[in-house]
Amino acid sequence: MTPIDSLRIDDNRLWQSLMALAQIGATPKGGVCRIALTDEDKAGRDQVVQWFRDAGLQVRVDEVGNVFGRRPGTDPQARAVATGSHIDTQPTGGKFDGNYGVLAGLEVVRTLNSHGIQTVAPLEVAFWMNEEGTRFTPVMMGSGAFAGIFGADHIRSQQDGAGLTVGEELARIGYLGDVACGDVPGGAFAAYFEAHIEQGPVLEAYDKPIGIVSGALGQQWYDVTVTGMDAHAGPTPMNLRHDAMLAAARMVDAVNRIALDQAPHGRGTVGHLQVLPNSRNVIPGQVKFSVDFRNLSQTGLDAMDAAMRTEFARLAGQCQCQVEITQVVRFAPCIFHPGCVASVRGAADSLGYAHMEVVSGAGHDAVYVHSVAPTAMIFVPCKDGISHNEIEDAKSEHLAAGCNVLLHAMLAHAGVA
Repeated sequence: MTPIDSLRIDDNRLWQSLMALAQIGATPKGGVCRIALTDEDKAGRDQVVQWFRDAGLQVRVDEVGNVFGRRPGTDPQARAVATGSHIDTQPTGGKFDGNYGVLAGLEVVRTLNSHGIQTVAPLEVAFWMNEEGTRFTPVMMGSGAFAGIFGADHIRSQQDGAGLTVGEELARIGYLGDVACGDVPGGAFAAYFEAHIEQGPVLEAYDKPIGIVSGALGQQWYDVTVTGMDAHAGPTPMNLRHDAMLAAARMVDAVNRIALDQAPHGRGTVGHLQVLPNSRNVIPGQVKFSVDFRNLSQTGLDAMDAAMRTEFARLAGQCQCQVEITQVVRFAPCIFHPGCVASVRGAADSLGYAHMEVVSGAGHDAVYVHSVAPTAMIFVPCKDGISHNEIEDAKSEHLAAGCNVLLHAMLAHAGVA
């Protein structure tokens, strides 16, 4: 048997699996369109489930379509050490977002099988239903139901734009399981690790192959409506206007300033804006826009919220308009389990990989799983920090490094028989 310290995954096998899965829903620009609960998602699920079974994993499907593959351990009383991510994509998604975490988990199992290594605790590889939230909302739907954030009935009743429900589509594609959400044989996961491309530029900028993820930014999203008065662009003097667009423009700038005041972890984005009546010679009477605030602390998010409300009210008055703010999404900041984070750091150190501590600016399934199991994440670089894009790319050696770290972090918790 190969000594555990020298155990490494098969780089080529991991890469080939990623490329094979990427052919299901492949797009002309080299990306992937495999939206949750579509025929393409079914084909992707079928392929991964087949790979699970080929690797000797016992497959179960829960009542919202989360899929788990279990490798038994030698101790029937031990709780499982788990890993996973998602295989659904954005409409113009890439090959690695989510898919890497699932297939890295599969590669861990394949490596242990190849070397005849048995763990004390069971191992599980999961892929979570509808992480992206493209077709059905909310995002991170399957892991949220697993963690008890959402009820299973509520999730199954959610509709897409055509009025089709999650439950109907799960049944149609054959993934409406009968296992209760959160029901894990032997009890809750002893630990959960998720490997993922960074989806940002930091690791590449610092030339580090491994990111030790200490936590994830909390998120608060808002819908904002600024109301003024439509008026003719010619006859209406500047000082008598109720220009909703002018007020909104100043508010967009304020969002940026508020985030900068919360450096280094403050983020502020206006990503959607709708102008009414949207005519070039009419002063806009109403503007609707989104605000996305993120921070690593709830105190920071609360400060951003308060600053926004104060500043938006001032700017609306300045432009003789009214403003209405509605919060539509709230994710609390997440600090991952110190013991699991230490295991990731220890694995990277023992393997000799350069690494740095990072925080996740995006939401991941690990953020919800963290509420029911000790959790950590492993990041690897992606080219130019680009993700949610058909040109998303990553180096094979970085993907292998992250998978090796995953392997050894999981073994540190599962034990070798």
